Amino acid sequence: MQASLALAGEACTPALTLKDDMKHISLLNTAHDQIKNILHPGDIAIDATVGNGHDTVFLAKQIAPSGHVYGFDIQQAAIDSTLEKIRQAHISDCLTLIHASHADMSEKIPAELHGKIKAIMFNLGYLPGSDKSVITQTDSTLTALTVAAGILATNGIITLLAYPGHPGGDQETDQVKNWCGQLDAQQFKINTIYSTEHKDTAPRLFVIRKWQDCTIYRNSA
Repeated sequence: MQASLALAGEACTPALTLKDDMKHISLLNTAHDQIKNILHPGDIAIDATVGNGHDTVFLAKQIAPSGHVYGFDIQQAAIDSTLEKIRQAHISDCLTLIHASHADMSEKIPAELHGKIKAIMFNLGYLPGSDKSVITQTDSTLTALTVAAGILATNGIITLLAYPGHPGGDQETDQVKNWCGQLDAQQFKINTIYSTEHKDTAPRLFVIRKWQDCTIYRNSA
């Protein structure tokens, strides 16, 4: 179901960490800062995990008035919450919300836009304020990441916020790290940024930059 708001390194580069005496940083703000340098009016972007719509609104403001954002979420509550935020921001013509898994990006995003997506955001875990048992799933996340890497434009960016420490979060974070390690280092640059110190339970931001179009995964031969 789709709701259009037109209503008509080798593996990973060394992790960036903070010393114990430094303040906690906002990984969400850091992701936005990374994208601001790349995403401009007229560009195409994807929010792969719409949630409450904060990233969606940010992306829409970056590409308005002539660009477009596609947002994915499997929960109707997330779609409804984001619709309201976008209406309040008066940028509804720039957005298409898709009530579907982000694993379906390849078929839901128009084929003519494949290879032209400048920024794709992921924010894993559960929808704040909702049922915490409904979380992103590792298999669909990895599928979505592979699709995202393929449809991303040269010089485009993927940001992914991961949260170990909740049921399913540790495994998902580990698998995302492993997925990053399989990317072709000549095509992609990956940084990992931690919210506080570098430890297994700390939330982290994966920042993936695409330098050129070639085989997504390294040749294992």
